[in-house]
Formats: sequence, C-alpha cells, structure tokens
Amino acid sequence: MRLQESGEMYLETILILSGRKENVRAIDICEEMGYSKPSVSRGLKILRENSYIYIDKNGYITLSRTGREVAEKIYERHQVLSALLVKIGVDEETATEDACRIEHVISDTTFNAVKKAINK
Repeated sequence: MRLQESGEMYLETILILSGRKENVRAIDICEEMGYSKPSVSRGLKILRENSYIYIDKNGYITLSRTGREVAEKIYERHQVLSALLVKIGVDEETATEDACRIEHVISDTTFNAVKKAINK
C-alpha cells in the first residue's frame, strides 16, 4: 500500500519524537503537528491497520520495521532538501516548509540525483 502524504508525515513525526523522548503517545503527535486528537486517532488507526506502527496497551507508539524505513526515507529527504534550499539562498523557515512539501512528491530518481550533486 502506498502511503498518502499525511501518513508519511505521521511516521516522520513519530521518528522525530522517538529521538527526543522515551515514549511517544498520540497526544505528543497532536502537539507536535498541531492536529486535533480525532484527526491523529484516525491517522494512527490506518497506520496500525497497515502495520506501519504498533500501539501497546499503555498507548505508546513505536514504528514497525516498515514504518521506520518509510520515516527515515522521508526524514532524510527533508534534511537534504532543506539544506540544499538554504545553500542556494532560501531563508531557513521557507526552506523547511518547502522541503516538507517536496519530500513527499519527489521521485527516488530525482532525489538520488540531488543527493549526488550535493555530495560532489
């Protein structure tokens, strides 16, 4: 199943939050993303049903292997694209916002070419 942009955003947010805190809960995602509890609950339900995340009896959320792979891919794209945009003169806030949109639609081929060009 191909994830929608919102699903990728949830996975990336869970990855980032898990780097900051020991346990990630739905409320943490709400606060980080600025989304309502019902919206986050619906998104997490879809991710859980498709085996991208696990939610234990205490409500703690962890990424499955597949979920972590997707999250790391999106997060890498975000970091590389943000850095590239800043490097070419875009202010940091705009670069971060634009990278957040681009990271979900850029093809693997184009992203790999961008990465290769940056690393030269």
